Amino acid sequence: MGLLDWAKGQFIDIIEWTEPSQNEILAHRFTRHKNEIKNGAKLIVREGQAACFVKEGQLADVKLPGMYTLDTKNMPILSTILGWKYGFESPFKCEVYFISTRQWTNQKWGTQNPIMYRDPEFGPVRLRAFGNFAFKVTDPGTFLKELVATDPSFELYEISAQFRNVVVSRFIDAIGGSRIPMLDLAGNYEKVGKVALERIAPEMAKMGVSLTQFFVENISLPPEVEAALDKRSQMAVLGNLDQYAKFQTAESIPTAAANPGGLAGLGAQLGVGVAVGQQMGGAFAGAAATPGVVVPSNTTPPGAAPAAGGPPPLPSAVAFHASIDGAAAGPFDMAALAGHVGSGKLTRASLVWRTGMAGWVRADSVPELQPLFAHLPPPLPGA
Repeated sequence: MGLLDWAKGQFIDIIEWTEPSQNEILAHRFTRHKNEIKNGAKLIVREGQAACFVKEGQLADVKLPGMYTLDTKNMPILSTILGWKYGFESPFKCEVYFISTRQWTNQKWGTQNPIMYRDPEFGPVRLRAFGNFAFKVTDPGTFLKELVATDPSFELYEISAQFRNVVVSRFIDAIGGSRIPMLDLAGNYEKVGKVALERIAPEMAKMGVSLTQFFVENISLPPEVEAALDKRSQMAVLGNLDQYAKFQTAESIPTAAANPGGLAGLGAQLGVGVAVGQQMGGAFAGAAATPGVVVPSNTTPPGAAPAAGGPPPLPSAVAFHASIDGAAAGPFDMAALAGHVGSGKLTRASLVWRTGMAGWVRADSVPELQPLFAHLPPPLPGA
C-alpha cells in the first residue's frame, strides 16, 4: 500500500459494508491500513448484517444492526492519530468482519446415490430424493470462529457442499426412522421434511447457522421398480385374470377360424391361457394372506364363493368322447376337439357322446360343437 492509500485510510471514519448484490458473500473483512481504527470512527451495521471485532487473534465483540461510535470509552482501541509518539505505529489494532445474517434461500440438495429403504410392504427398495432448503447465520461469533477464521472474503460456494452433506445425511436418518410405507411417502413430504429439519438443526447450530426451511420436492424409485409397479397396477385394473384370459381366447376364435389350421393352434393357446389364468388367480389368493400385499377387490380366488352382488363362477368345461380313427377316444375338452378338427381326425360325420346323452350322434348335430366346423366347407352334394 502506497503513502497516498495510507493517508486516505487515516481520514476514513466510517466503517461499513455494502454487500454486492451479484456476489454470494457470507463474511467480509473490512480493509484498513494495518487494521487501525481511528478514535471516534462511525460503525454502520445494516439489517441482515453483524460486525465482529477480532483483537489480537481473539473475538472481542459482536455488534448487531445499528450505528456505533468507536472511541476509547467503549472500545479498547487507540487510533493512529493518538499514536504520533510511536512513529505512526499504534499499539492497538483490531480487525472488523462483517457477517451476512440474511436468509439464503433455494439451496439445492439431493442424494447422489440411491439410499436403501426397508419398506413394510415391498421389502428393501432403493430411493432417490431431492429438494431445497434455506438457512441464515444466527450466531455470528460461532460462524466466524468455526468457518470464516481469517478468510477475508468467505463465499457461499466454500461451504455449500458441506451443508448439503449434512442435510442429506440427516435426511436419510429421518426417512429411515419415519417407517412410512413407500407408496404413502408422496402424501407425507411435509411430515418427512419436519422430521428432517429437527435432525439437521443441531448439526447446523454447531457452525452458528440455523436451517429456516427444508422442503422435499420428490422421492422416486429406480425406473425398473417403477415399471414393475405399473405392471402391478395394470393387473389390479384387469381384475379376475382367469376370466380375462378366457375372454381374450374367445375374442381370437373368429380370427383363427378364418385361417387354415387356425383352430388347431388356437386349441393349444386356449389351454395355455386357461392354465395361466388359474395360476395367476392362485397367486393372488396366496397374496391375500400375506400382510401388506394388495389384492384387487374384484378378484375371486379359485374355489372361493363370489362376493355379494358379484357374477357367479364359470361353469366347468364339457367333455366329449369321439370316434377317432374308428375307435372311441376321449374325453376331450373343446380345445382338444378343435385340434382334432384342424387335423381332420374329427369331421361333421364323426360320432360323439357325452354324459347325459342317450347314445352316439353326429358331431354336427350337437349345438355346442357346430362352431368348430364353421370354417369348413359343407359336404359335396350326394356325398
